[in-house]
Amino acid sequence: MARTEILAGLVVALALIPEAISFSVIAGVDPSVGLFASFTMAVVISIVGGRPAMISAATGAIALVVAPLAREHGLGYLVATVILGGLFQIVLGSLGVAKLMRFVPRSVMVGFVNALAILIFLAQVPELIDVPWPVYPLFAAGLVVMVLFPKLTKAVPAPLVSIVALTALTIAAGIAIPTVGDKGTLPSSLPVPGVPDVPFTFATLGLLAPYALAFALVGLMESLMTAKLVDDITDTRSNKTREAIGQGIANVVTGIFGGMGGCAMIGQTMINVKTSGARTRLSTFLAGTFLMILCIVFGPLVSQIPMAALVAVMVLVAFGTFDWHSIAPGTLKRLPAGEIIVMVVTVGVVVATDNLAIGVVVGSIVAMVIFARRVAHLVEVTAVLDPDGTQVVYAVTGELFFASSNDLVYQFDYANDPDKVVIDLAGAHIWDASTVAALDAITAKYESRGKTVEIAGLNKHSARMHGKLSGELVGGH
Repeated sequence: MARTEILAGLVVALALIPEAISFSVIAGVDPSVGLFASFTMAVVISIVGGRPAMISAATGAIALVVAPLAREHGLGYLVATVILGGLFQIVLGSLGVAKLMRFVPRSVMVGFVNALAILIFLAQVPELIDVPWPVYPLFAAGLVVMVLFPKLTKAVPAPLVSIVALTALTIAAGIAIPTVGDKGTLPSSLPVPGVPDVPFTFATLGLLAPYALAFALVGLMESLMTAKLVDDITDTRSNKTREAIGQGIANVVTGIFGGMGGCAMIGQTMINVKTSGARTRLSTFLAGTFLMILCIVFGPLVSQIPMAALVAVMVLVAFGTFDWHSIAPGTLKRLPAGEIIVMVVTVGVVVATDNLAIGVVVGSIVAMVIFARRVAHLVEVTAVLDPDGTQVVYAVTGELFFASSNDLVYQFDYANDPDKVVIDLAGAHIWDASTVAALDAITAKYESRGKTVEIAGLNKHSARMHGKLSGELVGGH
């Protein structure tokens, strides 16, 4: 419904303004740089992105990546990094980096969502400390309006009603509390394209490349994780490869227009999709468009929006984003210990580093290690001696890879077995060179005692790997 998309875009635009200004401060640039980035990112990604209704704008993670460069070398180098980072994202997206998302376990995804909710909440805490006392009743009133208003009607997003009502109240009553205008000066004109003011040399490229690559990876990680989250909320699938390439295109355009770059903005996406009910590209496009209209046309009025109203919106978003079912006693009692560990590690790393991408990578690595350990113990070796005592058959079952095959060599009785040994792998699968090396070692131990070994029952994939690598993995020395 068009009305839903339009109103959702307006709510998101209002919520974007203080965030973009705050991230500009983190990056050490003028507030207009963050606001221009949010405008161009949202408008461009609404056209070229792969996840409808997802909001992309200037973000804290990107600000942290580019801050050291902006601080030491200036805005020109930052803008050049954004363009180069966008080009990296286009290349990575074209190479299929989005397909790696299938390796992110559910426990990491749950940890990501919960950590995100915690970060959104923690980001609001400074706005509630050492502030005039009227902030607290206004903040509480904002929460009450957003909880109760949907029970009356859902025709207008409750966050928009709350923001308008609290703004009108503070202006009418002359209440002196922190406002959006206190965060920084809003721009009064549209951004114009230009070329980064940097020397076009290999030395410059060498300086920018590490920052640009980090920029590209962090932006893609957050964007693809957010796209997956929106897929789950809306019960729809998105084109992750198109989204990855689209993020790159949006960042190249943003850099050309002098913005600080960005990626998917999770808190604002939750406002758009979960709180406001938006589902199409129109809401994303209008979020960026309304952002510039609000800044340029209605700047003086927008500057008077109390921060308490926007903080209330984000706190409610944080509460709604957190997966409360995941920490319910009944759920924790049924979950395997490894799943709980992965979820806790993901949350802990994200909160400690203030970086969702690092948390997802660490959580995924921990999940893989736990999985490898679990599967390694599922390999069984059973020996059956022929009645005449001339042959023994070892039946091996399970997944054979580096973690499980290391102990395989100790499962055989080399000294006491008869002269003919059959290793039956019909119930097993060879996954890597470590397993082939282990089988070669077993064969060598028997042959050194004058015994013969037959490896039987290999499936097609295992036979191909064994035939290709057997006898080739140990050099003569």
